Amino acid sequence: MANKLARNKITSSTQQYLDIAEFREDTIIMRDGTLRAVLLVASINFALKSEDEQNAIISSYVGFLNNIDFSLQIVMQSRELNIDNYLAILKQKEKEQTNELLKMQTAEYLQYVSELISFGKIMNKKFYIVVAYNPLSDKQKGFFAKLLESLRPASIIKMKEERFLKRRLELTRRVENIVGGLASMGVNAVQLDTQSLIELFYNTYNPETSVNQKLVDIKELRLAE
Repeated sequence: MANKLARNKITSSTQQYLDIAEFREDTIIMRDGTLRAVLLVASINFALKSEDEQNAIISSYVGFLNNIDFSLQIVMQSRELNIDNYLAILKQKEKEQTNELLKMQTAEYLQYVSELISFGKIMNKKFYIVVAYNPLSDKQKGFFAKLLESLRPASIIKMKEERFLKRRLELTRRVENIVGGLASMGVNAVQLDTQSLIELFYNTYNPETSVNQKLVDIKELRLAE
């Protein structure tokens, strides 16, 4: 009996507990039929800017917000920076170095970096903007309709291609609006593709596992239906 319960537990996919129905063409399709696009946004060092530059950035940001007639979400992720691969490359370079002076300098730099990270964790921050498109207002849906959508398995929610392309076109317009507005402030942004989206959620939901077990290419994945 215990073994049967264990098997049932293993075969249950975590997909049924997420609001995501599928990833398609650089887009997240939610269970309720709404779409999401995620932008990776570069940061700027505001404190190092001159007063005139800071005022210009603030003015551009105000204009950016005023030109948006839809909601968006700003997300910041902070992760401990893993530089083990970088240290391994330095060690290999040290072994391969034939010039004794460069070999010694590489060793000293390697020791410096190792001592630096031993004093404390080095954090890596990434900034994202989530752009949403909802063809119907949530206010038009009743409680039972929302409940049914939340319980519906992802396998039966796959959106028809024609409907998807129509909604994705509107989402793309919003993404272009956001990217253009950020560019006016000197901030670069790029939309995550399907592989990057899957890796983002994989790393988010598996922060410890993802350090040692990297996600394979999307072409090699077989998602549970």
